[in-house]
Amino acid sequence: MEAQRVAYGYCDMCNQVPKCGMKLHLKGDRIVRVEDRENYPAGPLCVKGLAILEEQYHPDRLLYPLKRTTPKGSPDPGWTRISWDEAYATIAAKLNAVKAKYGPEKVGFFVGDPKEPRPAVQRLAYTFGSPNYGTESSLCSRATVMASQLTFGLVTGGGRPTKETGTCLIWTRNLANTAPFEMERLQRAKKQGLKLVVVDPRITATVQQVADLHLRLRPGTDGALALGMIRLMVKEGLFDRDFASRWTSGLPELIKYAEEFTPEEVERITGVPPQRVAEAVRLLAAHRPVSWIGSASATVHSSNGLQNHRAILCLMALTGDFDVPGGLTIPTHPLPLDMFGGNAEFTRERDLFPKLREKRIDKDRFPVWARFNSEIQMNPLPEYVEEGRIKAMVLFGANAMMWPQSALYQEAIGKLEFAVAADYFLRPWTHDFVDMVLPAAMALERMNPIAIFGRKIYLREPVVPPLGEAKPDWVIAFEMGSHLGHGKEFWDGDETQALNSILRSVGLTVEDLRKGGAEGVTVPAPGPEVFRKYETGLLRADGKPGFATPSGKVELASQILKEYGFDPLPRYREPVESPLSTPELAREFPLVLNSGARVLMFTHSKLRELPSLRKLMPFAVVNLHPDDASAQGIRQNDEVDLESPHGRIRLKANITDQVLAGVVDVSHGWADANVNEIVGRYFDPISGFPAFKEGLCRVRKAGGSS
Repeated sequence: MEAQRVAYGYCDMCNQVPKCGMKLHLKGDRIVRVEDRENYPAGPLCVKGLAILEEQYHPDRLLYPLKRTTPKGSPDPGWTRISWDEAYATIAAKLNAVKAKYGPEKVGFFVGDPKEPRPAVQRLAYTFGSPNYGTESSLCSRATVMASQLTFGLVTGGGRPTKETGTCLIWTRNLANTAPFEMERLQRAKKQGLKLVVVDPRITATVQQVADLHLRLRPGTDGALALGMIRLMVKEGLFDRDFASRWTSGLPELIKYAEEFTPEEVERITGVPPQRVAEAVRLLAAHRPVSWIGSASATVHSSNGLQNHRAILCLMALTGDFDVPGGLTIPTHPLPLDMFGGNAEFTRERDLFPKLREKRIDKDRFPVWARFNSEIQMNPLPEYVEEGRIKAMVLFGANAMMWPQSALYQEAIGKLEFAVAADYFLRPWTHDFVDMVLPAAMALERMNPIAIFGRKIYLREPVVPPLGEAKPDWVIAFEMGSHLGHGKEFWDGDETQALNSILRSVGLTVEDLRKGGAEGVTVPAPGPEVFRKYETGLLRADGKPGFATPSGKVELASQILKEYGFDPLPRYREPVESPLSTPELAREFPLVLNSGARVLMFTHSKLRELPSLRKLMPFAVVNLHPDDASAQGIRQNDEVDLESPHGRIRLKANITDQVLAGVVDVSHGWADANVNEIVGRYFDPISGFPAFKEGLCRVRKAGGSS
C-alpha cells in the first residue's frame, strides 16, 4: 500500500485575501484529503475551502491552451488545442503588432480573481510599455481605500477589536460569510464585554450572532446615517473635542452641514428610527475605545459611494480613538510588501510607471482615481474600446459578468483586435469573446505569491504538479514577457528568482522561507509598536507631527476633493434612482435593488461547478420580504421576474423577513440570472464605482403582465 504524506498550502477559493491554511494528505501525486492547518494565522476552512479538491480534480478543468477557429460573434468559438509555443508566438506577434501600429498603451492588462498574479501582470504591463493595467478592484476595495487616503492620508479599512476595545462598529460587512474565521473571535470578545453595533439592511448571520444593536438602513443611504450620528454626537457632546480641535480640519463646516440631518430627516432618508440612532451614538460614547470593521465595497457601491464612506470615516475620527490601543490602529512597522506579495520595485511602479502615466486612459474621466491609483479605472471599458483607446487585452481570471450591463462589456471584448485570457475553466460568458484561452494552474499547484500576516511570511510550495499543461499565473506572465522580448526583466520565466528579488526588501530568500517550513519566518520589527503616531511624526514622510494630508490633519473637508472641483465635505446625495429622487419611476418600480452580497458557498461567479457547494444553493434566488411577496401573490420558490428600468432576469423567490420591506436582495455571479444585467451604469463621479447597492426594481410572478 502506498504511504500517505502530508504537505501544507493555503486556499484561494474566496478572493485570495484570507489565505486560510491547509493541511493536505497525499498519495503519490494526488491529494486525497484536506483539513485545517494547525498553528496558522488564518482559518478554520469554510465550506469553500473544504471543497477545493472538487475544483482541483474537476473533469471540466482547462488543461491545454486553446484558440478559437471561428469568427468572433459565432455561436461556437470552435476551440482547438494548440501548443504553448504556438500560443506564446501568437500572443507576441499580436501584441507587438498593436504596439508597432498604435503604441504599447493600446494594450490593456487585467487581473480579476484570483488576485494572486497582480504583481507579475503589473510588471508585465509596464515593461511592455503600457500604463493601462487594471484589476477587479475597480469594483471592489479601491474606493474605500481612496476615501481613507483623502480623509486620513493613509489606508485603513478598520481592524479587529482587541482586549482594550469597548465597542466595535461593523458597517455593512457580514463577517459570517466573508470571513467566518473572525466570528469565533468576535463571539469570544463579546462574552468578555465587547459591545457591537452592526449597520446593515439585512438581518445577517453576523447580526444574529453578535449584534447588541442593529441599524437597518435603506441601501445607498449610509452617508445620511453617518451624518445624523455625527450631528447627535456634537449636540450631546459625545465626540472627542480635544482630538477634533487639534487634529482635524473642516470641523466647523462639517458641524454646520450635519445640522441638516435631524433625527426626522435621517429616518425619512434611511428608515432608521431616531431612538435607534441615538442608542447607537450613546453606546459608542459609553464604551470606548471604539474600533471599526468596514466592508471592502458595500458602502461605495452607489452613485455617491465615496462621499458616503467618507462620512463614516469622519464619524470614526470624531470618536477620537484613532491609533490608540483598542481603537482604529495603524501598524508601526509594516513590511514593505503588499497583500499579494509584491512591492513597487518589483511591479516597476516606481521606475517605469511615472514615465508612462500620462498615457493612462482614465486620467480625464476620473482624475482623483488616477491621482491615487496606479491601476486604471476599468469600468468605462466599452467606451475605451469604442474610442480606440484599447485595441488588445491580456486577461487573467477575468469575468465579464462583474460589470453593470454586462453585455456591453462582452461586446467590447469581442471588438478587440486580439484578446487572450488565462483561467481554470472555459467560462462562456467571458471566453466566447476572446481569441485564446490559457490553462492556469490551481492554488495547490503553484508557488507565488507568499502569504503575509503582519511580520510573518509563509512560502507556499506547489503540493502537486499542475495537471495537463496548466501553468502558474506568474509563470505565464513571465514567459509571456520573455516572448515579447524582455527575457532579462522576467528572469527568463524563473519565478524563484523573481520571488528572491521581492524578498530582498525584507532580507530574506526563498531558501530562508523553505527552511522556515510550515512554521513560516518572522521578520523582526525594528522597534516596538507605537500609538498616536500622528503626535510624533511617524505618519508623515517629512517626520512632522500630523497626518499625510495637505493640511496635516484628518480632513473632514478634503482639500484634494476641492482641488478637483468636488465638494470637500462628505456631502450626501440621494441615489440616482430612489423612492425620494425619482418618485414617478418608483411608482412603476417600487422596490430597492440591493445586489452583490456574498453568500457562504460561492465567490462571485466561481465555484458553481462544484457539486457539494451547488447543493447548498442550487439556483439563483431573489430574497423578498413577506409583505412584498404577498402583494404580488408570490409564494416560496415561485419563479419570478425581477425587472428594473434596465432589464429583466428570472429567478426563484425566497421569502424572508431578513430583508427589509421594500428592498430585495440578490447575489451575483449566476450566468443564467445575471443581476448585473439589470443594474444601471451610474458611476460615482470621484471613484468611478458602479451603483450596485441602489436603484429601483419590481418582482412579479413569472409569466405575469408586464
